[in-house]
Formats: sequence, C-alpha cells, structure tokens
Amino acid sequence: MARRIEINPVTRIEGHGKITLQLDDAGKVSDATFSITQFRGFEKLAEGRPFHEMPALMARTCGICPISHLMAGAKAGDAILAVKIPQTAVKLRRIVNLAQLFQSHALSFFHLSMPDLLLGFDSDPSQRNLFGLIEQHPEIAKDGIFLRRFGQEIIARLAGKRIHPAWVVPGGVSSPLSEAAREAILGDVPRALAALERALALFKPMMAQFRDEIDSFANFDSLYLGLVDSQGRLEHYDGVLRLKDHQGQIVEGGFDPSRYQEFLTEQIEPFSYLKSPYYTPLGYPQGMYRVGPLARLNVATSCGTPQADAELAEFRKLGAPMVKSSFYYHYARLIEMVYALETIAATLNAPDILSEHVRAEAGVNNLEGVGVTEAPRGTLIHHYRVDKRGLITWVNLIIATGNNNLAINRGVLQVAQRFVDGEKLQEGMLNRVEAVVRAFDPCLSCSTHALGQMPLEIALVSPSGEVVDTLRRSSR
Repeated sequence: MARRIEINPVTRIEGHGKITLQLDDAGKVSDATFSITQFRGFEKLAEGRPFHEMPALMARTCGICPISHLMAGAKAGDAILAVKIPQTAVKLRRIVNLAQLFQSHALSFFHLSMPDLLLGFDSDPSQRNLFGLIEQHPEIAKDGIFLRRFGQEIIARLAGKRIHPAWVVPGGVSSPLSEAAREAILGDVPRALAALERALALFKPMMAQFRDEIDSFANFDSLYLGLVDSQGRLEHYDGVLRLKDHQGQIVEGGFDPSRYQEFLTEQIEPFSYLKSPYYTPLGYPQGMYRVGPLARLNVATSCGTPQADAELAEFRKLGAPMVKSSFYYHYARLIEMVYALETIAATLNAPDILSEHVRAEAGVNNLEGVGVTEAPRGTLIHHYRVDKRGLITWVNLIIATGNNNLAINRGVLQVAQRFVDGEKLQEGMLNRVEAVVRAFDPCLSCSTHALGQMPLEIALVSPSGEVVDTLRRSSR
C-alpha cells in the first residue's frame, strides 16, 4: 500500500521547512518535495516606506545574513540616486560583504554540517549535533567558533554591531574605517588562516569516505549562475551575471544584473511558499539553475587570490568540465573563505582605506533601481520602484535560496531514491535526505515573498486521519 513519510521540521538549517516522501506499493520513493511552510511577505511590508530606509529595513529580513540584504538594498538605492559611490566606500562595502560570507560559511560548515561529516550520517542523533561535536572534536569546534566570531567582529568593527547594522546606505557607507579597527582585523588574519588550513586538511581526505553521498547529493546536470568581474573572476559585490551550462559552456556571457527580468522568471508551486526561479529561454522546470559557492566557482575563470586559486585548481579536479555534486558545496565554502580572507587583508592595506570620503549625496534621480549582490547562499536580487517623493511603490526580491529551490527539490528526490527503503526504514536514511538540503545551506526565514496571489490549500481531516475535503486557491 502506498505510504507517505514526512520529515518535519528539517533540522540544522535556518528557518522552517519540511520534506515529504511519497512511497509506492513496494516501499520505494516515487516522489519527493521540499516545502517552506512559513510566509514572510517583506515585499508588501516595504510599500510606502522611503527608499533610503530600505537597506536598514531589509537587513531585518534575515538574522543570518543581514549584510547581504543591507547591501542589495543599498545598491538598489544607489541606482535610484544615480550617483557614483566613493572608491573607499566601495572597498568598505566589499570588506563587510565578505565578512558576512565568512561568518555564514563558518556556521554552515562547522556547526550545521560537520556533525554529519565527522560523527557520521548514521550516528546517534542525540550526539550528532554541535554539542556532540564539541565533546568529541573540541579543537575543530573551537576553530569553527573562532572563524564565525572573526567574521562577525569585522562587521561590528565596521558597521557598529554584528546583526542588523544600518551602516551601508544609498550612496556609500555612513562612517569611515578607523585605524584601530583596521589593525584589530589584520591582527586576527594569521590565526583565521591557520584555522582554515586545518579545516581544509581535515576535509579533503574525508571526501573519499563519502562516495555514495557525493554521487547522489543533488548530482545532476544543471545551469550555474553567479557574478563575475570584468575579467571573469570570482565576484561577490558587483560585476555582471554569468550563466554556464553543465558542459562548462557560457550560456549568458555577462549581462547587467538590472536586466535580470529578461532572463529569469519566477514560478509558484502549491506545496511551498518559496518561489522557483528558472532561466526563461529554457522554460520551467528545464531552466533550473544553481547558485551559491559551488555555482560561483563553476562560473568563474579564477578567484584572483593565490591561495584560493591553488585550492580552486584542486576543486576542479573533482569534476570536468563542471563540478556537479552538491556535496561539494562544503568544499566550495572553505575555498570562498580563503578568498574572503585574502581579499579582506589586501583591501585593508589599500592606501585610501581610511579616507573619510565615504558617501555621495543626491535625491531621487531614477524611479527604479536594482541591487544585486552575492549572498553566502547565492545571487540576491532587490528591485525597487518609487514615486517622485522617493516612497516605495513596488518591491521584488529574489532570494538566493529561492534560486536554488528547483535544484533542492530534485536533489531531495535523488538522494531519497538512492537511500530510503520504506520496507527497512532507518533514521540514517532520512538524515541523508535532510543532509542534501543542508549542503545547499538554505536560509528559509527570508526567502518567502508574494508573487500575485499566493496559493492556499485547506484540508479537512477526520479524527482517523482521513482527508474528508480539500479547498484550493490557485496562485493565478
């Protein structure tokens, strides 16, 4: 008899989601869905607000990556002002953006995924967590805590506080960097680099023991999307969007992010509040693409810093012409952390980094603005429209986790079909289904927004669990 398995909630991720596995008569997985069950609706909440408030307001969208929303909101504001940002402000924005990425990657790798990797996917779930990691591998846990704190302290030293700062503003930043903050950050760089080198030395040999997971953790052909600079190198703050296919061919060589609507379309499914963007020319769902660390390393020609490029060369040996398994998101995060550390250190040594000229002033010069940046989890798009007074009339947000939604759902199905046997169900099987979601490191608290009328399904269930009646409202 056909059955259904529900994993609710998915653990060790940011936000609330559930996985539903449909089993056939033989107990094999026939279908699987990853559902986001919460709805936030920040797009509608922002209407009527002055556009210059948007960066600080949008930072509240997410407590995990507030800088990413702060940055995208400020860049959309830059476009409305139509000003040239002072170069020192650009450098400071890059530093704080990379600090956000650094601390978020540390959280994902050490706190959320390391319990699976070091303690085992089939280990006791009461121990397979951060506390178990601290007990059994205290030095590794300490490195993870320090690396996350290092990124957070950079944010605090530049922006005034670790979470929800309002320092990045339309036109630049609100205050310059102090000499004391600069020296404090640089002083911690050697320790951070040593901790990262230990993590890489631990993780790279470890991959050999996870061949089954590597083969089935969202390991399939897809497109890859990410920002690159004018030379095609890894970029997180600015640049153009590049799209590559699974054969490494450039599908879109580099389009201005403000033109995203010419290439990307959003779709809604009735089982989730999370939108599913796709590459428009290929249609839905064939236009599935991936974003985030794995995608960024796949689309870039190089990182542009020496140690990160050395690691990138090793990374690319894992798959040619593209690294396809989403298990390797873990490795990609470590490489991006090395890149972030090298770039932060180099930028802090720029001769103009302490300049007090950090903001350009202007009024409303455009009635529309798009801000795009690379959040830790991938490409983040903020699109605002304003009236002549600068009040927000319309907002569209495409969140990084949304960009990965189609790939996450397909990955959940792939790993479930590989590991889950409904006739001999074991906890470790279901943990692997959760773990493929953790590989993408979704941030669900900020990713659900309105697109027209949201779908709604209400089920009337009897005391025995039988569905008596269902009422559905279409999203169209």
